[in-house]
Amino acid sequence: MNANLKEIPPLLLVFFYLSFLTVGGGMAAYPEMQTLVVDVHHWLTEEELIHFYSVGQLAPGPNMMMVAAIGEKVAGPLASLLVVIAFFLPTALMTFAVGKLWKRAERWPWRESIRRGLAPVSVGLILSGCISMAKVALSGWVSVVVTVVVFGILLKSKINPAFLILGGAAVGYFALHG
Repeated sequence: MNANLKEIPPLLLVFFYLSFLTVGGGMAAYPEMQTLVVDVHHWLTEEELIHFYSVGQLAPGPNMMMVAAIGEKVAGPLASLLVVIAFFLPTALMTFAVGKLWKRAERWPWRESIRRGLAPVSVGLILSGCISMAKVALSGWVSVVVTVVVFGILLKSKINPAFLILGGAAVGYFALHG
């Protein structure tokens, strides 16, 4: 059991803050998560963060449940639970409040402009997360080929991404242990 309980307050502050950056999904918060978790606090390496994120993609439920694994690694099971609450509760409450406000503003003339303005912001944040991850994950020709193949498959089909993640893991295993 990890007794590094003094890390719980900074963990909670970091993940509370990150929760507000998830406009468009968890990948939108990835660049800042990488900065805080890897560079500032040194809780994980870049490779460990990518590993946790990848496993989160494969696991059932929200992919950002991977924050629980970070909390557990840094400060044990209690931190795992508290980090999940710090990451999901603020945005859940904010989503509920904004949803009520959004419904009330149905006839407001600026509503459509706000919706149209937020969509590209979300896309930009997600792309930023993808670029941050790619800088570390694309470390050799095998990873580049797997990325291109997966991207091509996703453009042409509606295959469940979990199968692609499993396929990528198999390719990675055989490429390393071939």
